[in-house]
Amino acid sequence: MDIFLQQIFNGLTLGSIYALVALGYTMVYGIMGLINFAHGEVVMIGALTALATAKALLAAGVPPPLVLLLALLVATLVCMALGAAIERVAYRPLRNAPRLAPLITAIGVSIVLQQVAMLVWGRNYHSVPQLLPAGSYEILGAQITEVQLIIMAVAASTMLGLMQLVNRTRLGRAMRATSESPAIAALMGVDANRIIMLTFVIGSGLGALAGVMVSANYGIAHYHMGFLLGLKAFTAAVLGGIGNLAGAMVGGLLLGIIEALGAGYIGDLTGGVLGSNYQDVFAFFVLIVVLIFRPSGLMGEKVAERA
Repeated sequence: MDIFLQQIFNGLTLGSIYALVALGYTMVYGIMGLINFAHGEVVMIGALTALATAKALLAAGVPPPLVLLLALLVATLVCMALGAAIERVAYRPLRNAPRLAPLITAIGVSIVLQQVAMLVWGRNYHSVPQLLPAGSYEILGAQITEVQLIIMAVAASTMLGLMQLVNRTRLGRAMRATSESPAIAALMGVDANRIIMLTFVIGSGLGALAGVMVSANYGIAHYHMGFLLGLKAFTAAVLGGIGNLAGAMVGGLLLGIIEALGAGYIGDLTGGVLGSNYQDVFAFFVLIVVLIFRPSGLMGEKVAERA
């Protein structure tokens, strides 16, 4: 029971990160019908920017709690600016192009961001300084760290805030109107270009937060960390129903739990043939199963045809 509960805690922590990244995918898809495959690299840029800022502030003698807040702020601003630039330069000129063109562009942007990060931060893995409390609590024999609790609490409050923004604010109404029909929304006075850019900006800000979380959870950051994380988060978005915010959250949490349970029990299930290093297989196995039996996802809806 203690092992099972431990894997559930690990899965909820990992799933919270997946959910935040998946929200960036699902927001862009919901409003543009575009899969932004560069989003994982935005997460990576956020993690490395926060790391560089934190090291500089620590060297200047700034207290660790303030270092964390300032590093997160700088990373968020950098990622928001990056998201706006990607939308303006890479995607807006292709808005009326065939579907394949922005897809290839997204892959190209992803590769460019990886190479830029490699030039700036190098190929090596970077250790993340301990800025969060290092304590832990025992619950029914399982250990849950303060870092995990903070990650889950911050992720939950952020996702709740995003739902309130989308469902109860003027900006949220404009986003939903643009998602339904940019042309009709424009006739009603909505600046579709501005709303689409703000969607990229918000999603990139969430990506920065997720990048800081994943680097704090594992204690390392490197230029290639966004690739696999982005693929898993995309899987989570598809699992929940891409284009559905609540679906992205549920899909992220479910995928994290499935992956953690798989890592904990795959050795027993295969008689020791496979180890926990095969845990990444579960994410893509789930994606295949969902696409075969429920392509719209667990909470997906049919998308209305646009005029």
